[in-house]
Amino acid sequence: MSDDNFDGLKLENQLCFPLYACAKEVVHAYKPFLDKLDLTYTQYIAMMVLWERKSCSVKELGDILYLNSGTLTPLLKKLEAKGYIERNRSTSDERLLIVSLTQKGEELKTKAADVPVSVGSCIRLSKQEAENLYMLLYKVLHLLKTGEDEKAEI
Repeated sequence: MSDDNFDGLKLENQLCFPLYACAKEVVHAYKPFLDKLDLTYTQYIAMMVLWERKSCSVKELGDILYLNSGTLTPLLKKLEAKGYIERNRSTSDERLLIVSLTQKGEELKTKAADVPVSVGSCIRLSKQEAENLYMLLYKVLHLLKTGEDEKAEI
C-alpha cells in the first residue's frame, strides 16, 4: 500500500488533535487564576452554571457541562466540602438530587469575576475570531450530540 492510503492517519490531517490540544492548553491557561480560588477547571465551570441558575438537578448540570455522574459526583462532593454548594433530594421527586449554591459559593463569584478577562488576555483573539470560534465549536458539539442521539435510536 502507498503512503497515500494512510493520509487519514497523519496527525496533521486530524481535526480532533488541534481541538484536543487547544482544550488542554486553554484549561492550562486557567490554572493560575483558578488556583487562587482553590478550584479546578471542572469545578469552576460547575460553579459558573450555579452562579447563573442558583440551583439545578445533578442531571441538568451534567447535561449542560457534558459530564457524567461518575465525574460530577466527586466534583460536587469537593465543592460541598468547601462550603460552596449543598446537595439535597428534591421535595417533589426524591429521585432528583438538587445542587444549590450557598452564600459562600455566591461570594466566590465576586472573586472569580476577573477570570474570563484574565484568560482572554492570554489567548489574544480578535472579538470576531472569538465569536467565529465559539459558533464553530458549538456547531461541532451540536452535530456530535445529534449524531449520538440518532445512533442511539437506530
